[in-house]
Amino acid sequence: MAAAVPTEWEVVPGVAGDPLADLQAIAQRCRKKVTKNALFAAGVAVVPVPGIDWLTDVGVLMRLLPQINAEFGLTPEQIERLAPDRRIVVYKAISAGGGLLVGRVVTKDLVLRLIKLVGVRLTTQQAAKFVPLAGQAVSAALTFTALKFVCEQHIRQCLAVARQLQQLPAPRET
Repeated sequence: MAAAVPTEWEVVPGVAGDPLADLQAIAQRCRKKVTKNALFAAGVAVVPVPGIDWLTDVGVLMRLLPQINAEFGLTPEQIERLAPDRRIVVYKAISAGGGLLVGRVVTKDLVLRLIKLVGVRLTTQQAAKFVPLAGQAVSAALTFTALKFVCEQHIRQCLAVARQLQQLPAPRET
C-alpha cells in the first residue's frame, strides 16, 4: 500500500513569500483591470444613444467580477477545491461581510441587483445624456465612478475573505 501523499493546499493564488504582499499585488492587478474597463465603459457612455451604456455596464461587470473572484481564488469552483474547514471559513466570511458576488456565479440578475445599489448615479447618467456635450461628459464620469465604486467594494470584500483564509493554520495532511 502506498504512503499517503501530503496535499498542498493553496490559500490564494500567488507567489510564495509574504502573503499580505501577494494579496496587495492581486488587488492592484484587479484595480488596473477595473480602471481599464471603466474607461472603456465611460467612452461608450459618451455615445448619445440611451441604453447602450447600461448594456455596456452590465457586460463589463459580468466579465470583471468573475475575473476578480478568480484572482483571489474565490470562484465557486476554487472554493469547492478548498479543504472543508477552509470552505466553511470562506462561506462565513462571505455572509458576514455581505459579499453579494464573492464566491458566486455572476449572473445578469445579480449584476442588475448590484447596479440598482448605485441606481441614483445611473439614473442621473441617463438624464444627463440629453444635455449636449456637457451631459455626455457627466454621463461618462458617472459611469466611470459607478463601475469603479462597485468593483472596489468587490475587491475589498475579496481581500477580507482572503485575509481570513490566510490567518488559518496550514491544512493538515489528508
